[in-house]
Amino acid sequence: MTEHADVVDAELVEEDRLPAIPEDRAPAVRQEDEDPDAWLPPEAEEDVKAGIPRDTSRAYEGDMLRFAQWCEQVGRRVMPAAPQTVTAYMSYLKRTPREKTGRPYGPSSMDRIIASIRSSHRAAGFKPPDTMGARKVVAGYRAALSVAQDPAATTKKATPAHRAVLREALAHLDRTTLVGKRDAALMLLGHALASRGSELAPLDWPASFTELPEGGFRVRVYRKKRKVWQNVEVLPDPEPDVCTVAAVRALVAALADEGHHSGPLFLRIDQWGYMGAEMTRKGKPVGDPSGRISVNGASDVVTRSIGRTGLPGEWRSHSLRRGFVKTARDAGVDIVDIGRHGGWDDRSKALIGYIDEEESTGERNPLAKIGTAAVKQKQKAEEQQ
Repeated sequence: MTEHADVVDAELVEEDRLPAIPEDRAPAVRQEDEDPDAWLPPEAEEDVKAGIPRDTSRAYEGDMLRFAQWCEQVGRRVMPAAPQTVTAYMSYLKRTPREKTGRPYGPSSMDRIIASIRSSHRAAGFKPPDTMGARKVVAGYRAALSVAQDPAATTKKATPAHRAVLREALAHLDRTTLVGKRDAALMLLGHALASRGSELAPLDWPASFTELPEGGFRVRVYRKKRKVWQNVEVLPDPEPDVCTVAAVRALVAALADEGHHSGPLFLRIDQWGYMGAEMTRKGKPVGDPSGRISVNGASDVVTRSIGRTGLPGEWRSHSLRRGFVKTARDAGVDIVDIGRHGGWDDRSKALIGYIDEEESTGERNPLAKIGTAAVKQKQKAEEQQ
């Protein structure tokens, strides 16, 4: 049994989001009992696509391309796929090493692939195939990995970049340079906002910021998972080296010195220190033309910066969001206040999932708390006698 290499940072993708279907893989036939009204005009299709997170659409599209290639190799129909086809594909995936990693897909990735296949069928106007057999394959795979105590049995998550981790990472930055100022501000602000990389990269200065009398600022953040705007107050920190407000102001001042007074707060900066340098791939321009850093670029900053410390872990932009939870928990902040600051729904299971298993050890062990409370009650009763 082997461990898959994918890191799942956050909440699972809903199965009913419709991915874009590659034109060269669009099915040529329709089900015989097709509803004559089961079609969308072009503008409605565009509206649907606009509601699909870009990363989700990209992942689903890749999943379907690989599924189509396998179907072609084994002589099976891609759409509408038979339930047995999806089951056989899951069996193939659990046994076949990936070229990229040399290891098979893990159960969590296989769950996503099943969702990709079902959603792609809906988008193409087909009834999704029954996936009970496919899910049993994945369940059996996960159970076998669990018995073998293989890490692939559980979803790999980004390692929390809590306050102590950030302090060490910041110590390895040259904060006199523009790149160092950007990287410090990005990590500290991401932690302070408990933001995803996709919420951090779009921030603009000064449009996303409002000055506060206390010396900090209120940041307007779009919480992508919940699709709501939130105003988050960021206050000065008594420790200058980890003060988010000071780091952002230092970056803003450095950008102004370079003539950048408004627009993206976090810009691409090349190895020579040029801001918003044009990027090309195969001769074609890529990236935001404004020079704004990409979501992957923001994640690279975290990976690279914490990587310099030598600390083990899966460091991604989502490490900042998870790190905020750990930092706040360590400071004794109520879980409700943590959730509302970070934009979680009050009933969010994802937030509870961020509370690591080790938090139930030592003084936080429920049995330790029960025992301590019992002793205090006994002492109080004896004092009253």
